Order: sequence, then C-alpha cells, then structure tokens
Amino acid sequence: MASYLTGVLAVETFGNLFLTTIWIFLLFCFILVLFYIFSDIFRDHEMKGWVKALWIIFLILLPPLTSLIYLIVNGRGMQERAAAQAKEVQDAQAQYIQQVAGQTDPAEQIAKAKQLLDQGVISQSEYDTLKQKALSAS
Repeated sequence: MASYLTGVLAVETFGNLFLTTIWIFLLFCFILVLFYIFSDIFRDHEMKGWVKALWIIFLILLPPLTSLIYLIVNGRGMQERAAAQAKEVQDAQAQYIQQVAGQTDPAEQIAKAKQLLDQGVISQSEYDTLKQKALSAS
C-alpha cells in the first residue's frame, strides 16, 4: 500500500511540475509579446500621442484582450515597421563597414597613390608598393 501511494504522489508531483513549467513558459511568451507591442507602439510615428496613451492604458488594465486586439488591428504594420527598421540597421552597418574598410576600387587607390607621388608625399618605391597592393586586392 505504501509503494502505491509513493507512486501516485510521484506522478502527481511530476504532473504539477510539468504544468508549472508550461505555465511559466506561456507567461514568458506573453511578456515577450507585451514588450514587442510596447516597442511597436513607440516605433509607430504615424500614431497620435493620445492613441498611444490609450493603447498603453488598456494594455496595463486588460493585457490579454488588448494584446489580441492590437495584434489583429496592427499586425501588418508591426511587421512592416520591423522590416523597415532592420533595413535601416543593415544599411547603416554596410555604410559603416565600407567607411572603415576604405576604398575598394583599385583604380581609385592607384589614382590617389599617383596624386601623392606627384605631390612628392611618397617615393616611387612606395607608389609601386601601393599600386601592387591595390592590384592584388582586386
């Protein structure tokens, strides 16, 4: 009889643990959705300030219902704003990389090296080295 009760208690404990884990996971997902909605509200420049305030008030008072309504009403706009922001970040990153990396066109590098040689800033051997580097990089 004691072994039966131990087995029942173990199953009940495992079941409670499993359900608690699922509830914590769902709560975490819901909090992530709320953060995503809040960030989208502040990212939307077309929405008026008082409308943003109403959304936030309703998100605080009735989070599940308001979240569902917001996702239905603004779902497409959320995706478009997120894609536009990702494109802006990607373009800024590409511009920064190109700025840091310098010029990639060998003809421009050789022309600048020739200009420095004509001005007397570099010697003929330095010019030849720069020219060789530019040609080997392409």
